[in-house]
Amino acid sequence: MNKAKAATSWIAAAVILVVVIVAGVFLVRRALHPGAASNPVATSAATADQAGSSTAGQPHESAQPAIAPASTAALPALHDSDDEVAAALTALAGGELHGLLVPRQIIPRIVATIDALPRHAGLGPTILPAQPPKGAFLTSDTDGGKVMATGNTTRYAPYVGLVENTNAQALVDWYRRDYALFQEAYRQLGYPKASFNDRLIVAIDDLLAAPELAQPAVLQSSKTYYVYADPALESLSTGQKLLLRLGPANEAKVKSKLRAIRAALVARK
Repeated sequence: MNKAKAATSWIAAAVILVVVIVAGVFLVRRALHPGAASNPVATSAATADQAGSSTAGQPHESAQPAIAPASTAALPALHDSDDEVAAALTALAGGELHGLLVPRQIIPRIVATIDALPRHAGLGPTILPAQPPKGAFLTSDTDGGKVMATGNTTRYAPYVGLVENTNAQALVDWYRRDYALFQEAYRQLGYPKASFNDRLIVAIDDLLAAPELAQPAVLQSSKTYYVYADPALESLSTGQKLLLRLGPANEAKVKSKLRAIRAALVARK
């Protein structure tokens, strides 16, 4: 977090959750690494933390086999899918989503972001499908040291509102229908034989495993940005760190929706 600026499976099925997650990740990345280089969508996630990517396509113990959409005849080509995807997601989540989505390469951005969340290398802003929250990152001083200020949570209100107001089953149904596009984007990301479904299960389970802190975590300075003083927290995945940045109340809301989506997606029809 820059001191001068005081500077956030199947989870991709719920792009509204992706919006709140990746928007926060972008803010966190900008704050923690203010000058970090950006990478293209097609390669940034695939090249990050390659040592942990070898199991990306292996079936998760709770995952169902790869699911094909009911029909792919009406689907647009991936490179021409932005208008259809944006319209579908806006219909699912409401008009408020329109101003938060980055309208270009929506599915490739979602796929790259989901692939990167369980890693530890962070995210480049060029892969994110959502606009960042407004406002600056705030800190406050306590007896134990500098912590994230409680006022930060208000910046995530529009995103968390979309999360709470979106029907999990409707999102699952849309994702199943458009799954071929997600799988194609995953192949283009650098996983020609892996299942995106499996990676999504890994991502959602990693997020659900994020710790729930009773007290704000202490931050410490590291050159031009803050890191967690607790090495165990600093070693968390990108997605887990993001959930901590949302604050306890918002983290609980996001996890609640994640559980509902996961349950809908692994249920046998």
